[in-house]
Amino acid sequence: MTQQWQRISSRLTDVGGIPVARALPVKERRTIGPWCFLDHIGPTRFAPDAPGLDVGPHPHIALQTFTWMLAGEILHRDSLGSEQVIRPGQVNLMTAGRGIAHTEESLAGHPDLHAAQLWIALPERDQETQPRFDHYPLLPSWQESETTLTLLIGQHAGRQAPTLSFSPILGLDLHSPHGGHIVLPLDPAFEHGLFPLQGEATIAGEALAPEQLLYLPPGTRELAVTLGPGTRLLLIGGEPLAEPLQIWWNFVSFSPEAIRTAASDWESGHPRFGEVKGYPGPRLKAPPLTGR
Repeated sequence: MTQQWQRISSRLTDVGGIPVARALPVKERRTIGPWCFLDHIGPTRFAPDAPGLDVGPHPHIALQTFTWMLAGEILHRDSLGSEQVIRPGQVNLMTAGRGIAHTEESLAGHPDLHAAQLWIALPERDQETQPRFDHYPLLPSWQESETTLTLLIGQHAGRQAPTLSFSPILGLDLHSPHGGHIVLPLDPAFEHGLFPLQGEATIAGEALAPEQLLYLPPGTRELAVTLGPGTRLLLIGGEPLAEPLQIWWNFVSFSPEAIRTAASDWESGHPRFGEVKGYPGPRLKAPPLTGR
């Protein structure tokens, strides 16, 4: 494996009452292009009497939340009045801009849950954009070398995803039911990350460990991957950020002051975040803001 490539182990955390593997941000790497957060949820099956995923009202600024659903169903509600159930093979994209709040709940009757949830940092020029919500039930999908590729966002192999983006970016799902080998062309201006969502894969003859993110720096022009039977991989990429991104709780910004203001506004009930209607529980409290 190329010496410049970096293997990054996920850390286990809790979201909405269930354990998830967090691959970004971690100490070794905070961002890959504009991607600044990667949680792998499941695959898991809830017991009949278990509550499932339940994330109360919480805020975001200056980013897009990106959910790629693989099993189960999740209900999204937000302060714009959006209510959308996301099902396998679909993407939910919420653009926070200057401020939004939302909730996420798994639905009764759907005990299985498997998803990837990511954040995309908005460019500085767009961080105060108006919030919006978009749902993408149909995405470009095609076969190559016994592997199904689904383009989640950005461009690849002459194809363009319909997903709203504000900067050069790539999100690509690879799934091989019976196993196979594929060589992917990459944009050398991008840095990339490859993450196993299910199964086993080898890259340049070396195994990719479960819940391990493989980082590829700019200059990489292709990636040869061997997928085992049933393997599913997530490839993300984008142009490296020009300056460090501040990430705290559910907020990102290139300005520490913007994060301090957002934290204060959320705690004081400022109208910039609105109200999520229809959720029965309390909203989440921000942790203490220290060192900012």
